[in-house]
Amino acid sequence: MANEDTKNRKDTDIPSASGQIQTDFIRSIIAQDLKENKHGGRIITRFPPEPNGYLHIGHAKSINLNFSIARENANGICHLRFDDTNPVKEEEEYIESIKEDIKWLGFDWKEHLYYASDYYEQLYEYAVTIIRKEKAYVDHLNADQIREYRGTLKKPGKESPYRNRTVEENLDLFERMKKGEFEDGTCVLRAKIDMASPNINMRDPALYRILKANHPRTGDKWCIYPMYDFAHPLSDSIERITHSICTLEFEDHRPLYDWILNELDAKDHPQQIEFARLNLTYTVMSKRRLLELVKEKHVNGWDDPRMPTISGLRKRGYTPESIREFCGRIGVAKSNSVVDIALLEHCLREELNLTTQRVMAVLRPLKVIIDNYPEGKTEELDAQNNPEDPSMGSRAIPFSREIYIEQDDFQEEPHKKFFRLAPGREVRLKHAYYITCNKVIKDEKTGEILNLHCSYDPQSKGGGTSDGRKVQGTLHWVSVPHALKSEVRLYDHLFTKADPDQAEEGKTYLSNINLNSLEKISDCIIEPSLKNAKPGSRYQFLRHGYFCVDPKDSTDEKPVFNRIVSLKDTWAKIQKKR
Repeated sequence: MANEDTKNRKDTDIPSASGQIQTDFIRSIIAQDLKENKHGGRIITRFPPEPNGYLHIGHAKSINLNFSIARENANGICHLRFDDTNPVKEEEEYIESIKEDIKWLGFDWKEHLYYASDYYEQLYEYAVTIIRKEKAYVDHLNADQIREYRGTLKKPGKESPYRNRTVEENLDLFERMKKGEFEDGTCVLRAKIDMASPNINMRDPALYRILKANHPRTGDKWCIYPMYDFAHPLSDSIERITHSICTLEFEDHRPLYDWILNELDAKDHPQQIEFARLNLTYTVMSKRRLLELVKEKHVNGWDDPRMPTISGLRKRGYTPESIREFCGRIGVAKSNSVVDIALLEHCLREELNLTTQRVMAVLRPLKVIIDNYPEGKTEELDAQNNPEDPSMGSRAIPFSREIYIEQDDFQEEPHKKFFRLAPGREVRLKHAYYITCNKVIKDEKTGEILNLHCSYDPQSKGGGTSDGRKVQGTLHWVSVPHALKSEVRLYDHLFTKADPDQAEEGKTYLSNINLNSLEKISDCIIEPSLKNAKPGSRYQFLRHGYFCVDPKDSTDEKPVFNRIVSLKDTWAKIQKKR
């Protein structure tokens, strides 16, 4: 049923993840179809991934669109269907990862889980029917010859010498293909349409090919498999899909989609509607390229936090809410464009700012000894967990004579715009006291700074002083006796260029891989409140950014934190300049 708060809205007005009203041309089409009772009031969409890789952020846009449209309409349904027509590239691992990703994003297909392989018998019979109608033939041209005969955008194709075989001959050959009498690549079943069509997809496209490979679900029962363009419209029709929503690259395939359904007098003829796919800066979205990155070990698997895969984003610490919000903000359009990855990061920061606990972590520690603080004393200081949400409460953090600060928060010879700790200078410790640096201890041989000796003002507890003096620098810190060691992984864009394809002549997108996209820091210091941090939990490390406990590599002995995103919001700055 429709949500209560949508009852009085126009059919095309739906709330985004942030509660704002949205409209788009696809929802307008659907609203008009409902008004005209075009499909008997039914709305059935589908998300039909090929299980030949992991889903990426571009798929999230399609998932969000198809499942949301079904959710927004009374009695709406969205199917999950695996278009498993190529056993050479498909794996059960991919199927399970796709299911996990969709559920993590907040959607559920319920009982509507299907596979194109469920329909292999029906699809075969449909192919036989098309042969009987003299609209398909078995062609013995090889792949190179078929490509040559197809022609170009400027030159029409020419007919295969096997195009005019009799119905009986084609039926016999197709049956023998099914029985495995021919080797891979020796023949295909092609539609008989128009070799002079301005749309190359209509120049006798292949409908079936021979693949003697074991299928994840049907085993070795079949050695011929339907082509995607044949199986897809028929699977849609069998499932009574009302709106077949796909990306723009399938626009030129729509005439073939309709031709197949028309030739078979399909009782249910879904409407194919195309929208612009998601292109994101500093990212590649091709499954082939993502697979190449994995196989050539440029990344550490499909779920590497630098990958645009949903599993990679999840491991990095992205939230499903932020991804849905991003999909809502970029909207649905008919023309392709490139979205700045800064917008995705902005959506994430907006949510994490409201939902994460603030904690202190020192990535590159420098010891500070507060000489006038009593030895052996520890006091508990109160720290608010999230100033944006007082309901998150506060926590006690221990303070002692020895603390760690960031190495970068001290300069022995500070430049003019450096306002943090320096010899003779006073700064504020977050939630604690004012301290002044009195002495720098160095290694006699290397000159490396070993520690700092400071003094504190006991009257400045909590950040104020009796004389009202102010300081410009505020430092985060962690008490030495209570510190926990951890590993922190700082992630950056996987590519150095916004458009990875902008490579030097003779080079590929791989030449633009960012060799500094991952920095591991092994001996970081975190406050003791993170001792029992659960895998996947998120925090804001003061001044460093938002971090997530790695769900796979983190242990109780040594937690591992992935930086989800820095605090710097480039998208907000871009918007201010406009």
